[in-house]
Amino acid sequence: MTTRRRRAAAATLLTLALSVPLLGAAPAASAQGAQTPSRVPYTSGLALPLPTGPYSVGRRTLHLVDRHRTDPWVPTAGNRELMVSVSYPARGMSGSPAEYMTDDEAQLLLEARGLGGVVPAATVAGARTRAQVGALPALERFPLVLLSPGFSMPRSTLTSVADDLASRGYVVASVDHAYESVGTAFPGGRMLTCVACEQVDTPEEQAAVVRGRAKDMSFVIDELTRGRQAGALSRAIDPSRIGIAGHSIGGASAAATMAADHRVRAGVDLDGDFFLHPAAAGLGGRPFMMLGAESTHSPDSENTDWSEAWKHLNGWKRWLTVTGAEHFSFTDLPYLAGQLGLSDPAVPLSGERGWYITRDYVAAFFDLHLRGIPQPILDGPVAAHPEVVLQQPRGD
Repeated sequence: MTTRRRRAAAATLLTLALSVPLLGAAPAASAQGAQTPSRVPYTSGLALPLPTGPYSVGRRTLHLVDRHRTDPWVPTAGNRELMVSVSYPARGMSGSPAEYMTDDEAQLLLEARGLGGVVPAATVAGARTRAQVGALPALERFPLVLLSPGFSMPRSTLTSVADDLASRGYVVASVDHAYESVGTAFPGGRMLTCVACEQVDTPEEQAAVVRGRAKDMSFVIDELTRGRQAGALSRAIDPSRIGIAGHSIGGASAAATMAADHRVRAGVDLDGDFFLHPAAAGLGGRPFMMLGAESTHSPDSENTDWSEAWKHLNGWKRWLTVTGAEHFSFTDLPYLAGQLGLSDPAVPLSGERGWYITRDYVAAFFDLHLRGIPQPILDGPVAAHPEVVLQQPRGD
């Protein structure tokens, strides 16, 4: 990847992270300037999609502190801290409903996307999840999947994927990396904001984000499989079956974690460039899937390093693109936007379709590689998802 292309990729990441509105896009700008979104009457609360697996879903939130590392963005803060939401197969629907995010987290996210005062923070924060806090883990051992969100995005934006995988029989850890989201609540009444957003500009700084997150994810694996805080959750995890997925720079972090930590057997990148050179190197033949928007991640797309990554993936691999998708189509946000009447008319793919595609392909990937269950959906076109194209780059 040339220096010019790496710089363009870095600029693209920051543009996606900092300028795309939260719940789909705001109404399109006219020639005279940007329009102000009109207020939306709310007659009911938001709800995330129902999980499709046979298990009830439990949720536990962990505050993890890596005492062997100093925070890279705010060294004066001391040790590196992470907030981790663990979704897991539960014995039944006991406990209390898990929250989507706090009101303060929702307010900061809305303000960052230009929707402060348009969408009530309590409406987003109060979105109905499908997990129960305090539910007892099922008495089995399950594969572990880690999730890393996009740059400036909180872990909550991947809640639907996490809860659906948990309902299918996975323990899923969604990670908030300190100072890398617009706002994440930490113990002690602290709200940590995106200091990294003010410091990251060059390709080298982007690479530092990816490498730092890889260290975060390996630490999370350590804590969940043998740390004291995990408690009964560690007994529900099969440490020989670990996978990882991420959105945007979280997808890059998935590949980097695999390269650095051979405990991770399989990975998924959701619409993220890799930001390391050589891209996707060092996976040692382990399976990897790239699932992204057709407009930006096709083989003939400019300013993406997926073609370079494809050459370095030497095991089972898939390159899938989704027609009509945009960057956030692989998260909760467009799904919630549709319920608020804030869908972007410039994005052909509905939030609901984006959710179904993400759910089915991510679950199929992990079912194949962590459970050994054949998945024809990964081998070619399927009628249920006509938007998905299996890319086969020339020369492969």
